[in-house]
Amino acid sequence: MSGFVAGTGGAGQQTFRLATRFAFRELRGGLKGFYIFIACIALGVAAIAGVTSVSRALTEGISREGQAILGGDLSFRLIHREADPAKLAYLEDLGSVSRVATMRAMARLPEAGEQALVELKAVDGAYPLYGTIGLTGGEPLEDALAQTDGIWGAVADPALLARLDLNVGDTVSLGRGTVRITDTIAAEPDKLAGGMEFGPRLMVSDAALPETGLVQPGSLVRWHYRVRLDPAPRLEALERIVEEARTAQPDAGWRIRSRANASPGLQRSIDRFAQFLTLVGLTALVVGGVGVANAIRAYLETKREVIASFKCMGATGDFVFKVYLVQMLILALIGIAIGLVAGALIPFAAGAALESVLPVKLAAGIYPNELALGLLYGLLTALAFALWPLGRAHDVPPTALFRDIVTGGTKLPRKRYLFATAVTVGLLAAIAVTLAHDTRMAGIYIAASAGAFVLLVLVARLIMAVARRLPTVRSTELRLAIANIHRPGALTPSVVLSLGLGLSLLVALALIDGNLRRELTATIADKAPSFFFVDIQSHERDAFEALLTAEAPDGNLQSVPMLRGRIVSLNDIPSEEFEPAREGSDWVLRGDRGITYDASLPKNSKLVEGDWWPQDYSGVPLVSFDAEAATDLGLKIGDRITVNVLGREITAEIANLRDVEWQSLAINFVMVFSPNTFAGAPHAHLMTLGWAEDVPAETELALLKTVSNTYPTVTAVRVKDAITQVNDLVAQLAWAIRGASSITLIASVLVLAGALAAGHRSRIYDAVILKTLGATRTRLILAYGLEYAILGLATALFALVAGGIAAWYVITQIMDGSFVLMPVTAAGAALVALVLTVGFGLIGTWRILGEKPAPVLRNL
Repeated sequence: MSGFVAGTGGAGQQTFRLATRFAFRELRGGLKGFYIFIACIALGVAAIAGVTSVSRALTEGISREGQAILGGDLSFRLIHREADPAKLAYLEDLGSVSRVATMRAMARLPEAGEQALVELKAVDGAYPLYGTIGLTGGEPLEDALAQTDGIWGAVADPALLARLDLNVGDTVSLGRGTVRITDTIAAEPDKLAGGMEFGPRLMVSDAALPETGLVQPGSLVRWHYRVRLDPAPRLEALERIVEEARTAQPDAGWRIRSRANASPGLQRSIDRFAQFLTLVGLTALVVGGVGVANAIRAYLETKREVIASFKCMGATGDFVFKVYLVQMLILALIGIAIGLVAGALIPFAAGAALESVLPVKLAAGIYPNELALGLLYGLLTALAFALWPLGRAHDVPPTALFRDIVTGGTKLPRKRYLFATAVTVGLLAAIAVTLAHDTRMAGIYIAASAGAFVLLVLVARLIMAVARRLPTVRSTELRLAIANIHRPGALTPSVVLSLGLGLSLLVALALIDGNLRRELTATIADKAPSFFFVDIQSHERDAFEALLTAEAPDGNLQSVPMLRGRIVSLNDIPSEEFEPAREGSDWVLRGDRGITYDASLPKNSKLVEGDWWPQDYSGVPLVSFDAEAATDLGLKIGDRITVNVLGREITAEIANLRDVEWQSLAINFVMVFSPNTFAGAPHAHLMTLGWAEDVPAETELALLKTVSNTYPTVTAVRVKDAITQVNDLVAQLAWAIRGASSITLIASVLVLAGALAAGHRSRIYDAVILKTLGATRTRLILAYGLEYAILGLATALFALVAGGIAAWYVITQIMDGSFVLMPVTAAGAALVALVLTVGFGLIGTWRILGEKPAPVLRNL
């Protein structure tokens, strides 16, 4: 007895050392019963450590290749216009300069009547300043783009050759000129700097560009001036050069990027995807936490005689708690260690397996900070789910420990253990939200997961309560199944909790994916125009409209002036320093935006606040702003917005706010200015064409051929092709997300298996008694199968409701789309739940029914 009694002086430390000794002694028997515990922790930790490590490896890869991705140490981008001699001289004083022009154009085969939208890139002789342009034939780029026999050379993405059925050596029409395909592009070092592409690359010399006639006043062409600094400065010095450039050329109107921010769009995508997958990994850990709690409860049940012996010999509740807490921590650390090793290896495996898919080479390595995050999440999750069952064993007398088998152990632990559990859970949520790229979305995700967890507990109790109150049925098997659902120590809470979260997540993702596809392929496709025509010059506008009217007399035409501009300040606050009212809503401030002017309220818009300006308005420049974007930014009527258009900074006052129907894909703009704002400014026009009824693809393609041949400098975008490309991208992303989210379902399966294993002992007793009383193996299998089927269906129903609500919120509140519940998804969730619960349940039942009655009866 004296071994358990605390003495004076360092008593707590002595007791903890003694508890540690006892914990190690008990673990000498091996890890039997804790494999699920360890697997749950390892899986979640591996997911979090792996995802964050891959994200870091991608970020490091972008950073290491920043010069090649950007095309220089610095990039100065202008739209619609080239840099004037003074600005070009300033850039040349900084270092070596390379000029690149990018735009969309139509590559045509007039004789065959074929055409394709291309991403045109015109480069000078200095391109590329960093990296190497790889051509399939191995020819130097300068030679491949040179003029031969009066025809300029061009190199193309192999996809263009496949689309137009071309071979190297063939010629294609580009604008009003002709180029010869001399080679195909194998590697383009600065491809990622261009953002999303709607067509294959076609690269020509900048000397060939004037002959195409594509560059006209107001044409949507971007001029990139890449600068190579020698020697390459450190990042701090590079940022100083950027600031000096802004100060020295305040009215230049260019957008400056450095190699430290070579591909901001890709980096944002990586951050968001990593955040989502980290939260998925955390969900897997939380689901696995249920397995931790189940394993500890089952383990304590097998140790009730040991605990009773401890207490009979004078051990305190604190001592019992410490013994099993140490055991739990040791087991958790084993699982965490396995997870960290797996997580550390994932970047190397991903780099090798996805080398041909990833946009940038992974900088695979061991990243201690990311592994430490996985360690922290794993430890906190294990503690959060272990403190409750361990706390219950603190001061419960041995007789009550025996009674737990019958009563179900519903007594709450002491307040200090409840408080410790709450603090641990709160700390886990706080870390997840604080470290997230988008704290608002992370907070919503954490709150939804916590709400789903609480609801699952309530659903489990509701199922048990309903089963308890059901009238007696004639079928013996069904009566036994219903009794098993609500009896003390029933598997109902464990099964519902283990499957509920994982299935809810998968249902939500499937519904989001399905609704996005429906929105793209059905709703949007029905509302969207068939064609967008870009870069229609002012002197061509009337004739172009007449051509479309003649070729498509039943079509709906819409035309607006089109410019590009960048918001440089709001209420005299520079856009780089402006803090939006809603986090993550600064997309309007990033890069260039399409802008227009109109004397009347545009179609697909509804005025919600303020008044539209008169038809003949000639006062200070006014602007109409998208209402949702204004709310997100914290703007109101009367606020001032300064935009840079064609090198001029123009300040306008917000006159009204309007709702914009973006889903229609019709002509819509965030900002519509009063006509006097851009009086006399050179610009092109944007035109759309659609039909009220569906027309055959042949009609559209015939129109496209006529337009391309008659107006070779006008870029035509067939909306169906763009929707198909976006749909393919959504499909790839959906499969990636589903694959990653399956981690949660795997954790659910592990927890389910653990829950069934934890109830193995009591099930053996049940089966032996029932067999002794005359029950056959067939009737027992049927009874257990019905029990698992009822639990699976109930869990699937909850997953459908919870996942449906989550998907509805994302689609309607975040994406502003329309939501439809899809019955096939519901049936899929029910099927998965049934297969898992009935399958695992019957596998375990078959083993249970094979037990010999005699050994069990002797130990009763």
